[in-house]
Amino acid sequence: MNELVTSDGVRLNVVVEGPAHAPVTLVLLHGWTLDHTSWNDVVARLSGHRIVRFDLRGHGDSASAPHGSASIDRLADDLAEVVAAVAPTGPLVLGGHSMGGMTLMALAERHPRLVAERVAGVAFVATTSGGLSRLTLGLPRWVAAPVLFGEKLVNLGLARARRPSLLSRRLAGFARPGVRWLLFGRKPRPEHIAATAAQVGRCNPANMVGFRSSLNEHERLPALAVYRGVRAVVMSGGRDRLCSVADGRTIADALPDAELAVYPEAGHMLNYERVDEVASRLARLLDVAEVPRRVTA
Repeated sequence: MNELVTSDGVRLNVVVEGPAHAPVTLVLLHGWTLDHTSWNDVVARLSGHRIVRFDLRGHGDSASAPHGSASIDRLADDLAEVVAAVAPTGPLVLGGHSMGGMTLMALAERHPRLVAERVAGVAFVATTSGGLSRLTLGLPRWVAAPVLFGEKLVNLGLARARRPSLLSRRLAGFARPGVRWLLFGRKPRPEHIAATAAQVGRCNPANMVGFRSSLNEHERLPALAVYRGVRAVVMSGGRDRLCSVADGRTIADALPDAELAVYPEAGHMLNYERVDEVASRLARLLDVAEVPRRVTA
């Protein structure tokens, strides 16, 4: 375990695993309200590789985001600072789940030179390049409208919360049915639902609301052009209520060299629901990155 203090003074929990002198470093970013442990099962299948993960500000064991800094833009800057601190040289493979994938798009927008010079592979897992302001959760719009209005009312209260975590460990258990409906597809494993609910419970409530607003503002399809020429894979779940298969296709269409993998019965939590497939595709990106760094755009 390591700690890194960002340029604006936020303490981040950073986890670095694997051989220090590996030829390629894999950097994994988790999704909104989750933390680095959401990648545990995938990382366990990638032994022998150097892997960097960190809890995004306001998530997991990282400190909360100061007022106005719970944004995807700031997460991209945090990512650049983590890379500079723990993986300053050598090729990188980047993997981002949900808001983590959006952070990779913001990285291209804000730090294009880093992407151009260092990134040899990228994986966008259950994510989107935009459109979340029109989210329907997979429901008819007339049903989704009151649900999303209720979310806004709840968020008004959460935005004023001063407690460090959203739910206590005991109350996180009561969140499991909602987590199962919203984030998982067919036949999820109970331990994965429990782990996800626990991660959501650890999220800072005020920061959660701040990032929710940033998700609505996320429109970064043009930023994907920076990844053209980078070997890419896009993974989508057919039952994902948050980032649809159409979102995945939009990303893949913007990257001519990208491979699109669709898992029809899976939901949003592909790093749990399709752990073997996600790990396998990341391993292939790492293997290719060890030889030629780039392909022709």
